[in-house]
Amino acid sequence: MLALRLARGTHPLVLTRRLLVAAAAAGVGFLLLCTLGYAVGHPGRSSASVLRLLWCALPLAATVQFAVAVARTDPSIRPRPGLSAIGLGPARLTAIAAASTAVACTLGSAVALLFYLHLRGDITGLPFDGAAAGLLAADQPVPLAAALTLLAVLPIAAATAAGLALRPRPAPAAPEGAETSMPSGLPWGVALVAVGLAIETYAAQSGAGNALPLPGRFDGSPAGVLAGWVLTAAGLALAGPGLAHGCGRLLQSVRPGATRLLAGRVLMTEARRIGRPLGVVSAVLSGTLAAASLYAADTDSDAFGPLTGLGATLVLACTTASLLTAALESRQGRAHTTEALLRIGAPATVLRTAALLRAGVLLAVFLPLTWAVASLAALPLTT
Repeated sequence: MLALRLARGTHPLVLTRRLLVAAAAAGVGFLLLCTLGYAVGHPGRSSASVLRLLWCALPLAATVQFAVAVARTDPSIRPRPGLSAIGLGPARLTAIAAASTAVACTLGSAVALLFYLHLRGDITGLPFDGAAAGLLAADQPVPLAAALTLLAVLPIAAATAAGLALRPRPAPAAPEGAETSMPSGLPWGVALVAVGLAIETYAAQSGAGNALPLPGRFDGSPAGVLAGWVLTAAGLALAGPGLAHGCGRLLQSVRPGATRLLAGRVLMTEARRIGRPLGVVSAVLSGTLAAASLYAADTDSDAFGPLTGLGATLVLACTTASLLTAALESRQGRAHTTEALLRIGAPATVLRTAALLRAGVLLAVFLPLTWAVASLAALPLTT
């Protein structure tokens, strides 16, 4: 109840972000229910139903990441003077953030259930009644317990992840310069990318592995190729903070001025916060480019079904929104530093130029990297 009362008094932009989380949750819930409908309509294809359910883990994970990013930027969970005296300490604020995340995801899951029943024809009186009755096995009853169980997965996972990410932690004394040291994940990330590309190449050349179907077709790739892409994506996500830190060092090289020093220092400090979602976006874009180049020449192919498009759109939208939300969190975190610089007379143009420099060097590093990984991932499948 307290989480709902706080939601009523929040800023419209905060409510918009929560509604976006609910919309993403609705998309994931609809994918899960469509997978359930396939299992009900094809009882003899249990293995294919399980594989389709596993494919839904990608948009589910992207939505959980987005929900956690939104929870981290929620102004209602920031500790303020006097809140502890009325019982709203850090632990209680974390619980409120988790509850707000669960409410938003539950709202989306409820919308997904209503939309699913409407397309089946179980709910009438609206446009498109029963428009997808054949696809959603409308001739079979909906197993309500299984449907509610699937719909509960996302709210529980998102609330748990938000609670773990925002839980109070002791602040140990860090050594001098620790906030700008080299994140240690870069070598492991590069190794995972190399291993993933090697597995993709071997699986594509040997033709080993069974096809792994997506919801709504796209079942032409061996399982080994897809497993290699998962390792490549994990490697890019792990290497992201190290690459962002290296971009900060690059800005400060070769006799930098005040603007480049400021831009590089901020980028090194925020490398861990920005680098991981940036690496995830790079991984998703590389996979999208690889799939697009693989099927670009085959104009008559029906490999991409409607549910495949929905899942890909959810993954791309949620990861991009998570990156933008992380950038907003970074801006909020250095608000006091920005105010101090303006108080001592720093021109506002210097701050804007530093922001443009940070964005430019990140794009200059991550865009070619994304293109290179996408090209290497698609090369074994097109030769």
